[in-house]
Amino acid sequence: MQEDRRPPIYLKKVDLLSELSADKIRSFASGAEVEEARRRHVFYMSGDPGDQVYFIAQGRVKISRVTRDGKELTLAYRNEGEIFGELCLVDGGPRQEMAEAMEACQVVVTSRDAFDDLLKSNASVAYRFGHVTSARRLELEAKVEDLVFKDVNAKLAELLLQLGDDHGVKESRGVLLGVKITHQEMANLIGSTRETVSLTLSQFKKNGLIDNDGRKVILVDQEGLKALI
Repeated sequence: MQEDRRPPIYLKKVDLLSELSADKIRSFASGAEVEEARRRHVFYMSGDPGDQVYFIAQGRVKISRVTRDGKELTLAYRNEGEIFGELCLVDGGPRQEMAEAMEACQVVVTSRDAFDDLLKSNASVAYRFGHVTSARRLELEAKVEDLVFKDVNAKLAELLLQLGDDHGVKESRGVLLGVKITHQEMANLIGSTRETVSLTLSQFKKNGLIDNDGRKVILVDQEGLKALI
């Protein structure tokens, strides 16, 4: 049987819209489209018009800032059931960040105006959206503080522990990170270089804090990692 790819089916997976009735979801989805994207697909770049909002039905999307000389700082990853591109609701100006698919994705795309109308007509969605944006602001402020005040050891240890909380699977040796992430991606997340991250991970392994299972990392000594923060 062919998969139903109408927007309402995908929007039911979105946490922000979980309290909407089926009729309201169908009404909101009437002007939306489902977009399927391959890994490394760029949804938008800095300078692009901020006229659309995206909901992830499947996959993982990276939000980042890229400088003119090509340096990249990863701001966040957005996962299944989350919204991205929502900053356009603040002023409707050009994008200041880039959004890129980190794996095959299915997203629902709607206009900024349609989502703005939904917020105005549904208090529960507006309330939940306020919580989402507030939480993301706090996360960004914490990230800025880490970048300014913490050294690479502390930032990398904190990142590994966070990945363990979000994607970890307990096994005999410790906590296996159930997500593939390259040294470059780690560097972009903590504002460092790939070479520095590789050297620091090697030191962590030498000290018995982590181990490897192929390309995946195992957190062997979480308390030891916490002591570095």
